[in-house]
Amino acid sequence: MKVLVIGGGGREHALVWKIAQSPLVEKVFCAPGNPGTAQLAENVAIGVDQLDKLLAFAYENKIDLTVVGPEQPLSLGIVDLFESHGLKVFGPSQKAAFIEGSKAFSKDLMQKYHVPTAAYGVFTDQAEAEAFIERTGAPIVVKADGLAAGKGVIIAQTCEEAVSAVRDMLSGNSFGTAGSRVVIEEFLTGEEASFLVITDGKNIIPLASAQDHKAIFDGDLGPNTGGMGAYSPAPVVTQDIHDKAMQQVIQPIVAGMAAEGRPYRGVLYAGLMVKDGQVKTLEFNARFGDPECQPLLMRMKSDIVPVLMAVALGNLSGIDISWHDKAAVCVVMAAEGYPGDYRKGDGIEGLEDAARIDDVYVFHAGTTLLNNRCVTNGGRVLGVTALGDSIQKSINTAYRAVDCISWKGAQFRRDIGKKALGRI
Repeated sequence: MKVLVIGGGGREHALVWKIAQSPLVEKVFCAPGNPGTAQLAENVAIGVDQLDKLLAFAYENKIDLTVVGPEQPLSLGIVDLFESHGLKVFGPSQKAAFIEGSKAFSKDLMQKYHVPTAAYGVFTDQAEAEAFIERTGAPIVVKADGLAAGKGVIIAQTCEEAVSAVRDMLSGNSFGTAGSRVVIEEFLTGEEASFLVITDGKNIIPLASAQDHKAIFDGDLGPNTGGMGAYSPAPVVTQDIHDKAMQQVIQPIVAGMAAEGRPYRGVLYAGLMVKDGQVKTLEFNARFGDPECQPLLMRMKSDIVPVLMAVALGNLSGIDISWHDKAAVCVVMAAEGYPGDYRKGDGIEGLEDAARIDDVYVFHAGTTLLNNRCVTNGGRVLGVTALGDSIQKSINTAYRAVDCISWKGAQFRRDIGKKALGRI
């Protein structure tokens, strides 16, 4: 069969890498892809938001399955478009993807279906937002309602900082139209975990546990990013926490989405806060997390293609996923200046040296070729991912590979996986 993966980041490189291993697959395409996916698939120069061109390509090339990586095409309705033309596609419909496309909708849904989450308010008026901030106090969390590439969240340490963040969002300065409405939440303490499942709208298969690292600097300091690294499994997700996540979060939301006329098919990602044996939900995403996807797929023993196809066909019953007992760690290497304005075009050295290390795979994210040389072309540039018999061994191997790679201004965290070590 022929498979088209839509996207060009580290998550999509990981999906291409895993899909290409399937004996069911004869050819993989990636649109637009990157220099990493080009080693495994045929890149197609079509942007993720060019839905009509993507449809025409899939139709003309008789694509058997399309796998949508990023949130933007999902929110634009690519799944509905492809299905209306008889094409099989993995991902939620536009109405279902709204669970990520609007944080206000997501919070209201959680409240309606009694999913534990932080107290919140939704605002378009500056004065009303400021009054809520004063009543709640700091620290407090300010979120742009719409899609902001995983960066539309400000954890304000003071009321003044929160008021400033609201003003920037509502004025359109921070995140454009994504910030025209804001969600303001109480600040939750605890340890975060990423809880991902695959569902056909009724049947649910939980994936292995994972933990992301959002802040740019070691010790979870500095502004939030799209993710600076991840590992799997996450020891904070005990069997008891797993069961609570399924019973109190995932199952009510999947049933609730169906009841709302928005049946959810695809990957559902719940960002959880774990504290004192309880879970609260921070957010939902309508796709694989990036960088969580990279260590998860490194650990996945099963062929992923039958799972993706079963969801596209609408029936996951009888499908199972098996996992390697090993741990996996992904360290994101980012460009100088990220998550703000960042440099582009810096030559990347040492990729071949890193690739020679056993149990390491370097997933490309923000890279491109310039005069046949791999150069930086995005904020998050590479996801250096390693498999190991333990979290400690996978951490050691990942950083051995990271230390082989360099470019001007490269930045990365040195503490990815440290929280897991504290729980073993």
